[in-house]
Amino acid sequence: MIITDTHTHLYSEAFDEDRHEVIKRALAANVSRFFIPAIDSTYTASMLQLEKDFPNNVFLMMGLHPTHVKENFKEELLHVENMLAKRHFYAVGEIGIDLYWDKSTLSIQIEAFKHQIALAKKYKLPIVIHCRDAFNEIFEVLETVNDENLFGIFHCFTGTLEQAQQAIAYNMKLGIGGVSTFKNGKIDTFLNQIDLKHIVLETDAPYLAPTPHRGKRNESLYIIQVLEKLSEIYGVSKETIANITTKNSKDVFGI
Repeated sequence: MIITDTHTHLYSEAFDEDRHEVIKRALAANVSRFFIPAIDSTYTASMLQLEKDFPNNVFLMMGLHPTHVKENFKEELLHVENMLAKRHFYAVGEIGIDLYWDKSTLSIQIEAFKHQIALAKKYKLPIVIHCRDAFNEIFEVLETVNDENLFGIFHCFTGTLEQAQQAIAYNMKLGIGGVSTFKNGKIDTFLNQIDLKHIVLETDAPYLAPTPHRGKRNESLYIIQVLEKLSEIYGVSKETIANITTKNSKDVFGI
């Protein structure tokens, strides 16, 4: 059984004291594929070091996170362009729109989002979308760029059944993580109406730890709780969930 964490910030400062131990704990539980989203240029060196330390398990993305789209966003986008031109990454992400923290940057968030989608298409890569309080805005952008070259993952999906179906219509898998285990998470009430072929697993570590670890630092090992929850929701074995979601991740990332 191979379990894939399609979204984990293992380079985060939250893991500075025990990063290798965290990864080894996950590996011991068959969580052996870690896809690493970017935030901004300040984290690139630590991402590259993580890949160097675990070359068979760590797969990097490149992108500018929407909450880090600031006054210098054009310089940050140039860094993304330069890195994509220099070497292979497995996705452009995480990118998107976040209106929870700052609504004043919406226009430049949209500009950065569209620019990075174009880069993904140029390199024939998937996108990994961050969406917070911004489903309508995200869908409006996707509608303008929708074609056969648009595909990827709707990271940390927390929307409604209708929004899930809309995301899938844009050739997106749904990234399902700790929220599925929350009592008020709501997505567990309709997930079984979505075919497993549209689902991938993620942690978003160190954020959004699943029950019973909620409120603590998340880590990739805790994807086991998400796996167990989906096994319960879909009424199939944990091995079936692991196998299908790992296959789905291979379909998206090409490895």
